[in-house]
Amino acid sequence: MPPRSARPRSTGRVTLADVAGIAGVSPITVSRALRGERSVDPELVARVKAAVDRLGYVPDPAARALASRHSKHVALLVPMLSNALFVDLLEAVQRALRHEGYQTLIGVTHYDAGEEEQLLRGQLLHRPAGLLVTGLDHSAATRALIHASGVPCVHLMETSATAGVYSVGFSQADAAAALTRHLLSRGHRRIAFGAAQLDARTLQRLAGWRREMQAAGLHAPTLEWLNPAPSSLSLGCTMFEQIVAQSPPVDAIFFCNDDLAQGALLSALRLGILVPQRVAIAGFNDLTGSDQMLPPLTTVRTPRAEIGTAAASMLLALMRGESLPSSSVDLGYQVIVRQSA
Repeated sequence: MPPRSARPRSTGRVTLADVAGIAGVSPITVSRALRGERSVDPELVARVKAAVDRLGYVPDPAARALASRHSKHVALLVPMLSNALFVDLLEAVQRALRHEGYQTLIGVTHYDAGEEEQLLRGQLLHRPAGLLVTGLDHSAATRALIHASGVPCVHLMETSATAGVYSVGFSQADAAAALTRHLLSRGHRRIAFGAAQLDARTLQRLAGWRREMQAAGLHAPTLEWLNPAPSSLSLGCTMFEQIVAQSPPVDAIFFCNDDLAQGALLSALRLGILVPQRVAIAGFNDLTGSDQMLPPLTTVRTPRAEIGTAAASMLLALMRGESLPSSSVDLGYQVIVRQSA
């Protein structure tokens, strides 16, 4: 059979039919050859592979999923990638899924509910085998999309007691409360809470701090420093200067994320403010570099990589149709006491 023209369709995308035309075989033979089925004659396989190389053909995963009703993609939604917290999570997820032959479709929501909904709609067009989404705070439309899709879904970084909701994480509020109790045990009484971004998990940490301060009879609204701007070292510097200028003075500051606390330590060093003698500083997440600060930063270590691995394992089990002993896995946290507080 004479080969067809190598020109792709008007879309510019090389198709299975184009490969078949060059190889001189049927499209179904191309499909079977690319899947590695042993029933295809080796000589035909060689012709198909030569045509694929010549045309630069890349299989369409959405079309393959539609045809086979089985996808090898998992959709993953995270708030941002400029924070090592989510990078650690992503690397662990990808490592676990890649080992089982799955690839990840990554969407970055920028903490925006509308953007999260739009990304999810786009990812569902690829018919993913599973979904991994950060947190439990979603718009009604996003929750409806997840439910209607019928795609197995696991929520990351938080835990849920709701039946049918699968999650892997820890209690953000309890972790913040534990760090607050540590500061109180060191004799600190005017403990400020410095927060940025103000996403759902940050507000849960605020609630944990507030709970302990109220229980100790030490809470005051003036101790809450809440800034909706993205969390960063530079914002930590600015917030530190604002907080230490407060009167009456604070004797400790609990920052909702380590990058803020790292910025505060740098600002204290520049201003000649002794830490922890004048003011103690603590953070959250134990990000890279926190143990190298001057002084080393007291913080909460959160199991991001472990959450990624466990969530991927849970999702793989759900995609295989297996039953799970629990729909929620709490991996806990650890208060890391260093010299800053």
